[in-house]
Amino acid sequence: MVGLSFLDEIDKIALSEKSQGRNDPSKEGVQRDLLPIVEGSSVSTKYGVINTDHILFIAAGAFHVSKPSDLIPELQGRFPLRVELESLTEDTLYKILTQTQNSLLKQYTALLAVEGMRLSFEDEAVHTIAKLSHRANELTEDIGARRLHTVLEKILEEISFDADDHSGEEYLITAEYVHEKLDDVVEDDDLSRYIL
Repeated sequence: MVGLSFLDEIDKIALSEKSQGRNDPSKEGVQRDLLPIVEGSSVSTKYGVINTDHILFIAAGAFHVSKPSDLIPELQGRFPLRVELESLTEDTLYKILTQTQNSLLKQYTALLAVEGMRLSFEDEAVHTIAKLSHRANELTEDIGARRLHTVLEKILEEISFDADDHSGEEYLITAEYVHEKLDDVVEDDDLSRYIL
């Protein structure tokens, strides 16, 4: 049997010189505990013993404070391939909104349909959502496609809140409406940091 295991936020256990004051002495201990699992061993779980010899481990982290070389050398050696991802573009965010099977637009449309509302988006509005999401990622912390969720929440918060009062109505989200809801928030770094 072959398996796949994804270790997210492995940067949190790296020993960075920049964050020495905040370093927890147990970080190296956690790395040493992970090492035999990643190398291949028998691990006891609540489901029984699992042999990790045939599991592919993939690790990810946001290495903006620390770097992969801040991991202990033995653990670095177990992840020989390194890939650095680039920020999502405006076009990619648009494709995520329009071409994915369970896109957020489809989810919100279905959610409001439960209340009897018919929600639709102009194509120009979707482009505007992608553009402003990309801009917010540039101005504050880049959280990738997660930004789309927070942006759509901000755009649809009033409509969602009052949905039961508007059963049977149709709402068309236009580019003007998106700008009205987001322009001030995106351009204000302080607001954007806490709202988006």
